[in-house]
Amino acid sequence: MSAETPNLGWKKALQNPSFKQKLLVSIFCIVAIMIFFPFFFQYIEQRKGVLLNDVLLAHLPAVDVSIPIFAIIWGTGLFTTIRGIQHPTIVITFFWSFILLSITRIATILLFPLEAPAEIIPLADPISNAVYGGKFITKDLFYSGHTATQFLMYLCLQKKLDKTITLISTFLIGGMVLLQHVHYTIDVLAAPIITFFCFKMAQKIIQ
Repeated sequence: MSAETPNLGWKKALQNPSFKQKLLVSIFCIVAIMIFFPFFFQYIEQRKGVLLNDVLLAHLPAVDVSIPIFAIIWGTGLFTTIRGIQHPTIVITFFWSFILLSITRIATILLFPLEAPAEIIPLADPISNAVYGGKFITKDLFYSGHTATQFLMYLCLQKKLDKTITLISTFLIGGMVLLQHVHYTIDVLAAPIITFFCFKMAQKIIQ
């Protein structure tokens, strides 16, 4: 895509029928997922799950770090949006990767029902909680969507400094969701691995 001006890059991209079609399909899929998510999360919250014996969490004090988590997540989200306005490939790659992430998270959460860690502290994030149906959900555990989304931004962004910032934010978010005991260690460790494969699949879709 052209890097001369944001408008020129998008104009050229939207003149490509394949790009335009895949962008519209991705938007439709994301809207459908956002509509489905509240019902799904309310369902999983009613299920019985397994309480894991997490050695790392057992040695970590439970600390409320909702504010820095909220600030990093939506700060990097805004930053990635700005970059997406400049580069259409970032947008379509992120969209299709997010779709695949959402599908795999739905599958893994259904396949591996878990109870929330014993010392969980509710995460105060009014924007994310709106997606969850208006309240904090405790059982959307394997794998960590917060960590996965940060790592996806790292994969999709193009400039070295941008990637450095989002890679650091990935480690920070991964560490802080553990510190708040809203995820198990396995949830955080699995997130970048699954995200990488979703990203690669998304690249094949949009090529």
